[in-house]
Amino acid sequence: MLILSNANFHLQDANNSVVEAIAIQPLPEGAGRVIAVGESHKLIQEFGSQAEVQDMSGQTILPGLIDSHLHLKSYALSLDHVNADTNTRAECIQRVAKRASQIEPGQWIIGTGWKQQEWPEGFGDAALLDEVSPHNPVYLRAASLHAAWVNSKALKLAGISADTPDPRNGRIQRHENGEASGILFETAMSLVAKAIPEASQEMILEAMNKAQEKLWRMGLTGIHDFDRRPSFEALQTLHQRGELQLRVLKSLPVELLDHAVELGLHSGFGDDFLRIGSIKVFADGALGPRTAAMLEPYENEPNNQGMLFIDAEELLEKAQKAASAGLSMAVHAIGDRANHEVLNAYEQLRKFELREALPALRHRIEHVQALHPDDFARFSQLDVTASVQPKFATTDMLAAEKSWGERSHSSYAWKKLLDLNTQMTFGSDAPVESPNPFGGLHAAVTRQRIDGSPGPDGWLPDQRLSVQQAVEAFTLGPAYLAGMESRQGRLEPSYLADLIVLNESPFEVEAVDLHQLKPQATMVGGNWVWQD
Repeated sequence: MLILSNANFHLQDANNSVVEAIAIQPLPEGAGRVIAVGESHKLIQEFGSQAEVQDMSGQTILPGLIDSHLHLKSYALSLDHVNADTNTRAECIQRVAKRASQIEPGQWIIGTGWKQQEWPEGFGDAALLDEVSPHNPVYLRAASLHAAWVNSKALKLAGISADTPDPRNGRIQRHENGEASGILFETAMSLVAKAIPEASQEMILEAMNKAQEKLWRMGLTGIHDFDRRPSFEALQTLHQRGELQLRVLKSLPVELLDHAVELGLHSGFGDDFLRIGSIKVFADGALGPRTAAMLEPYENEPNNQGMLFIDAEELLEKAQKAASAGLSMAVHAIGDRANHEVLNAYEQLRKFELREALPALRHRIEHVQALHPDDFARFSQLDVTASVQPKFATTDMLAAEKSWGERSHSSYAWKKLLDLNTQMTFGSDAPVESPNPFGGLHAAVTRQRIDGSPGPDGWLPDQRLSVQQAVEAFTLGPAYLAGMESRQGRLEPSYLADLIVLNESPFEVEAVDLHQLKPQATMVGGNWVWQD
């Protein structure tokens, strides 16, 4: 028995109660639970003779935070990659040059994070990378993960020439003579990516273990992972070894839907550390490369409405197969056309579930960045969760205004969705953004970047959330989607003892300082997995 006393425990119950102590029953394999909450002296009196009492020195304690959209394998491996998130293109090239000077010729240089929409110079090309890395192939993913910048050596290894056709749902940017420029959009990225040597399973395992500790340090006790099979295999191995101490809801790519149905998998299968989530589908591209599917053209590009990868009819066919097998859906949709098509499919799916006497599964849309005004209320009406990334609002604000004009004023509208009783959950899409949830809290509450731009009121200030709403989207929302709302996301009796210790309360600090909060300790299932 463990009693944590003399603290401010935010239970996240229906009354948003704050108590000064909790009692925890440790159980094997991270299953420890809260068994009582209340005043320190009463819990010590009740359990003291059989309990270890830890004085928490008046600190603030919250339920463990959960990132509901993260790419674990990609994030873990990216920790050793070139950080391409720079203020200028020239600075990014300098980082590539530095890495090239440190490795052997022929070794790949991998990086992530560039945002050409924020670079004064705009897109790069292969020739610029050739100058600093003539002997090493270079593959730099955009922050959105929907475009890549490569050099000539990488293009050659991938066999890309002027005669290479654009793949389905992808595009090779070309010079006037037809030669590839070095910028690849959407599925065209895979033409080079498949030429990169795969990380071994042991490399992935080692990287994931390191990433797990980094996530604990940030206050995360759970994630929803959207990476593919190698990530799932590594997670199973870590779990079997007893090394997985992060609660993971694992999505499956739609390409494996038939295999999942054949095996009889369903959403929720697994245990409290690793369980099956949803079938993941991409409906469109992204804002940065202007491939998000829009109902009207992009500003200053009258012939570009983005890329719609799947329409409502095709999505419904896949969703019905999944729902019939007990598998929920998670669909990436950024543009207003993509979101409209997905909602149309979900409307028909709800009718199908009712007609076939199937359970109403917990379907979700990932990102929900641009919406047609008529589609806001449909999330609540159809009981579809909006799975959003609060930092995208501040990262994307300039690009959204430039690409969507007036339409940007009704984008990233988290408050409007909540006011319509939409179920909402927060994530980071790491490595697109840092998985630090306190950066997400800051963005959701202030609608400002860390430097204070665009001003004291933030971008689209009527969409600012309260701290309570933002914390709930990092706790209750993800727990609901995982089917764990009866044991995750709160610190009430019978709930898993997943919690974080803070020396300052997010409910008391200035909103502009939320991003500076740092956990002092993290507990998962009654075990301290990390302490400062």
